[in-house]
Amino acid sequence: MVSTDLTLSEEEIIQTYGKRWNIEVFFKMCKSYLKLGKETRAISYDALTAHTSIVFARYMMLALEQRRNTDERSLGELFFLTIDELEDLHYLNALASLLSLLMDCAKEAEILDEEQVNQMLDLFVAKLPDLWGKCLKQCA
Repeated sequence: MVSTDLTLSEEEIIQTYGKRWNIEVFFKMCKSYLKLGKETRAISYDALTAHTSIVFARYMMLALEQRRNTDERSLGELFFLTIDELEDLHYLNALASLLSLLMDCAKEAEILDEEQVNQMLDLFVAKLPDLWGKCLKQCA
């Protein structure tokens, strides 16, 4: 195998080639078996984009079915166990925590006094989109 990037190790070149090979297989499957170029005679950009999206969706369904039949690592309990872990911290709760940390840091560094920090926070929340502002106030 050959690479024009001399800074890559042999292992990195092989990994990159492996990724590229998967892309080649994907396009070969889409062209040969899923009729990517032959199924439509449309000439409008929107129609061609829609057709390509449909062909890619077909490929994803076939790839998922193949994975279900041959590789059980990503199915079943593993998926459902990760849902519980991901639900621990919602986006707005994380944002509220970060803002609280920022306020604490500003107070500790004595950059702003508590009244100035609260004014800055009120101004920030007022400039947020309405939905975010309401949700953030509920989290606080």
